[in-house]
Amino acid sequence: MMVAAADIEGLADHVQRWTWLAGKMQQMMMEFMAKEATDGVVLGPDPLGLVETWSKMATAAMTDPSRLAQLQADYWRDAMTLWQAFATPGEVQPPQLPADKRFKGQAWSEMPAFDFLKSSYLLASQYVLQLVGGLDGLDDKERQKALFYTRQFIDALSPSNYLLTNPEVLKATVESKGENLLKGTQHLLDDLQRGRMTMTDEKAFEVGRNVAVTPGKVVFENRMFQLIQYAPSTANVYETPLLIFPPWINKFYILDLTPEKSFIRWAVAQGLTVFVVSWKNADASIADATTATYIEEGFIVAIDAVLKGLGVKSTHVIGYCVAGTTLAMTLALMAARDTADKVKTATFFTAQVDFSECGDLGVFVDEDHLKAVKELSESKGYLDGRYMATTFNMLRANDLIWNYVVNNYLLGKDYFPFDLLYWNSDSTNVPAKWHAEYLEGLYRDNRMIVPGGIVIDGTPIDLRTVKTPVYIQGGKEDHIAPARSSWKLTRNFSGPVRFVLAGSGHIAGVVNPPDANKYQHWTNDTLPERFEDFAATATEHPGSWWPDWIKWLTPQSGKQIPARTPGKSAKGGKLKVIEDAPGRYVRERVG
Repeated sequence: MMVAAADIEGLADHVQRWTWLAGKMQQMMMEFMAKEATDGVVLGPDPLGLVETWSKMATAAMTDPSRLAQLQADYWRDAMTLWQAFATPGEVQPPQLPADKRFKGQAWSEMPAFDFLKSSYLLASQYVLQLVGGLDGLDDKERQKALFYTRQFIDALSPSNYLLTNPEVLKATVESKGENLLKGTQHLLDDLQRGRMTMTDEKAFEVGRNVAVTPGKVVFENRMFQLIQYAPSTANVYETPLLIFPPWINKFYILDLTPEKSFIRWAVAQGLTVFVVSWKNADASIADATTATYIEEGFIVAIDAVLKGLGVKSTHVIGYCVAGTTLAMTLALMAARDTADKVKTATFFTAQVDFSECGDLGVFVDEDHLKAVKELSESKGYLDGRYMATTFNMLRANDLIWNYVVNNYLLGKDYFPFDLLYWNSDSTNVPAKWHAEYLEGLYRDNRMIVPGGIVIDGTPIDLRTVKTPVYIQGGKEDHIAPARSSWKLTRNFSGPVRFVLAGSGHIAGVVNPPDANKYQHWTNDTLPERFEDFAATATEHPGSWWPDWIKWLTPQSGKQIPARTPGKSAKGGKLKVIEDAPGRYVRERVG
């Protein structure tokens, strides 16, 4: 067969192109490694304890060999059926497999070889998880840990994550003559140098310019936080103000993203005088901070600053995530000190006080992990926020890790600007002492629900003494503070309680403005003993739960008065304008 000169010339061009591409990628890697060696980068310890987990799984599997044999037989039967369906299309029905958005692209279905590869992976994954989930000889925590690490392993092995087994990546590679891989390699090297994965176009956002832009002033500060008071948008406001405590493991502006998503802006528009605490990004200056520090120098000081500054007797408060947990401790401490009347109502966003069913985060609480975390942070006095971010991303590895491995490194796509991902990447350091207390005292030992189990400044606290009216919001799909766990707050307080279950998870379940018309929420005018009974008898409502909350809050907010100007204190107050919102503390970035 004669080969045309044009074909030979085209082949030579391809060979030259791929040779250059391989050489360029190698050069990039060599330059990166040389720089990192010069900078003296040292990898930290591995806190996962995988070897011990796999060993326990293997031992447990062998305690019931008949079950193992049956599962293996079932798997090989379905695998053979899958092969027959592939070999003789239309004659044999393949096994029923779950839908998976990683394989939603047409190429995974229209090309038989990749359809078979995808189906084989899903089938094997299904049986492996079934095997691990049914192991005898493991306690609940061991089984949870085994399932978590098994999912991580299975997710990592997905054919969608690799060049040669992802048809979409192969197509992009051919069409761009490998430019996607070159660009993806540069993304990878940039992320390795940065110490975290890039998820969005971070240059598209700036705190105070197009996120965290609700008008206001910083009116108080100490070493732990800045206090922001927002400018009113109504002529009159309710007498009782609102003070928001966001978590310090993230920045406060999750509640003030773009104007149309901002809970803070919406709350201001409802006629509330809104304050928010902007926590200090942990550094050497607060390395001594413990739970007691956050309560005494944070929560108590902020509440008193609002009351004295406005000349009012009480304020509404909100606590989100770990700030909600700490708010519960603060309320119990105030009850013990006979100052509970300073808080009119308390609202909890996806918070926990009973950690017996705390979800996948419990996987990271064992002696090996706790020891490793201490080693990572003991020299500086604080834990690098990038470690925390990776931990949370592992809870949704397909969405927050592998999705970006494919898009950023394999497909070499340009980063898409997304405000929520910008916030998610804006990680925060946390004080090492506080972090150890939180993991050991709450996640491991679950001391908070034990009367006197937590002692603050010499005062034992008891959640049962809290009689403040509370509103508790849980997220139906929350993977950080599971709805069942948030529900347990209803069993630990003694005052009036309203519980609302919101659609979606830890972030989208909270940040769901009414105008978006997204998700749904469930209410129940009675408060049954069990979460299952609440869910079974609750009424579903379309859209945001925010209107339900404001309907609950405003009757407890006093009379209407002329709107307050930020920084203008009542007589004898100490609220003075320090700087414009969102302030300096929130602009401090990690890495």
